[in-house]
Amino acid sequence: MDSTTSISATGSRFERRKQARPGELLEAALALFVEKGFAATRVDEVAARAGVSKGTLFLYFSTKEDLLKAVVREVIAGRFAEWGRELDSFEGSTEELLRYCMQVWWRRVGDTPAAGISKLMLCEAQNFPELSDFYRREVIEPGNELVGRILRRGVERGELRIPEMQYAVKLVLAPMLFLSLWEHAGGLRTPQPNDFDQQRFLSLHVEALLHGWRATPSVPSPAA
Repeated sequence: MDSTTSISATGSRFERRKQARPGELLEAALALFVEKGFAATRVDEVAARAGVSKGTLFLYFSTKEDLLKAVVREVIAGRFAEWGRELDSFEGSTEELLRYCMQVWWRRVGDTPAAGISKLMLCEAQNFPELSDFYRREVIEPGNELVGRILRRGVERGELRIPEMQYAVKLVLAPMLFLSLWEHAGGLRTPQPNDFDQQRFLSLHVEALLHGWRATPSVPSPAA
């Protein structure tokens, strides 16, 4: 291998490493924010866990607040457009869609480090109102709207009866928040029994909701 080839290969590896850095920083930041909280996490800790200098971190993220926002967008907020497209293309019943959404949420968010974001924001909201407003705009409101679209779909198709939509949306979201907090409650967490199946819990919750929301099937008139 001549020197030109060697330099080219080295440059290529450096470029790949450079492109990977934002993702590595976000992964490190998510782990530390969930583990220690936003206020207690220092940017030099994030940089060290990602294997870069603090100066390198600031090349990508101007402040710690910007870093947290980028984390939230990467693991949750940035996915709503994709989830909306999945909703639009779903061909099954709304009951099937609700069950699908719960299971997909668990696989993509609930059973990943991203689930710790909920507890993090609840704990830090009072001390960082600007971050609280950001989370409301980019996660809570889009999440409410997405669930509302699912439920309105069921009503419009004659599958569901939902008299108070705003409360119904919260009822769908409640088990997701519960599991997120349960999984990341630290020393206060009550140990779960070994046979506790989170996906089964979500399925039972959906079934309980549907029991009250299913549209009453029409009764055929007696034959004359």
